[in-house]
Amino acid sequence: MPVVWLALATFAIGTEAFVIAGLLPAISSDLGISAPAAGQLVTAYSLAYAIGSPLLAVLFNNVDRKMALAMALSAFIAGNLLAIVAPGFLLLMASRVLMALGAGLCTPTAMGIAVAISAPERRGRAVALVTSGVTVATVIGVPLGTFVGNQVTWRATFGLVAALGALALVGVLLRLPRNLPATTASFADRLAVARHESVVYAILTTMLWAIGGLTVFTYLAVPLQLIGFSSSDVSLALLVFGCAAAVGNMLGGHLADRLGPIPTMAMSLFGMAMALVLLSAALKVAAPDLGRYLVLLPVFAWGICGWSFFPAQAASLIRIEPQAATIALSLNASFMYLGFAIGGALGGIVLSTAAPADLGWVGGLSVGAGLAVLVGRYRRERLKVA
Repeated sequence: MPVVWLALATFAIGTEAFVIAGLLPAISSDLGISAPAAGQLVTAYSLAYAIGSPLLAVLFNNVDRKMALAMALSAFIAGNLLAIVAPGFLLLMASRVLMALGAGLCTPTAMGIAVAISAPERRGRAVALVTSGVTVATVIGVPLGTFVGNQVTWRATFGLVAALGALALVGVLLRLPRNLPATTASFADRLAVARHESVVYAILTTMLWAIGGLTVFTYLAVPLQLIGFSSSDVSLALLVFGCAAAVGNMLGGHLADRLGPIPTMAMSLFGMAMALVLLSAALKVAAPDLGRYLVLLPVFAWGICGWSFFPAQAASLIRIEPQAATIALSLNASFMYLGFAIGGALGGIVLSTAAPADLGWVGGLSVGAGLAVLVGRYRRERLKVA
């Protein structure tokens, strides 16, 4: 089944995007830099993805889809190989940018190919399979990559991701047909969708959700290690988060169908904000022995609530612009990664000016702001209907 190779590609990309959180202490120690400085590897990756993805999608619009995907995966693999041999922080930063540009072209291209090679009645399932690669990465790829990086060396994790990307590339070259139709939208098409008021509210909500999540997730290993978590314990915490995220992703889609996207998103954002606040509270006040167990509860709740937001948001965007759903979802992804970039930078500022346990307060505040924007959107849409 050719779509499986596309899912493997997004699995490799998802692992790369989030595994850095578990490797942060090892990278900062090995390169002799602070944790906030190392965290800017997340900012660089996410910013390059947010800006590069729509630009590259238009630039490679007339390139054969299979060739564009192969080029994207090759750049992603090259970035990981460069990270393995990077002698210092600047070259490692450059490698992350190269990975992000490859990932930013790969993901939307893979989704477009999934639609093109599937029968009409199977297209929804094909897209879901491709996007599930990222969800599975949070459950398997990130904990595994963190474990490998902490038991061997953080460079070995980049080697693991490069191998996954290479396997996906072989599958793409051997199993996908050529001459697939191009479906990438122009800048004018994207701007037309972006002018829709509800879309503006939606992507702003997504950005604030992403800022809140990555402010904490990027540096999660730092406060955990301060209360006694070993490297293996950090891997376990990331596994707990990943399992909860997978549950949340399925739950969010189910609730969006039953309750509607906006009520589902409201519950998700409220629950996520509370979980982040409780995480900071547990880190602040719990005794070390008790805190090691207490923090896993808000981490689990954060995973469920945080990732139940995303499928509901996707459903809401499809309802807003059913004729241009692909463009709306692409814009949403760009603003998600822009939020990731801001979150990585904001978390570094918190670590530099306050305490690691304060990350949850700041993240929760950002998610709460996203909830406020969602409520504003709901009220405006209700007024229009009335």
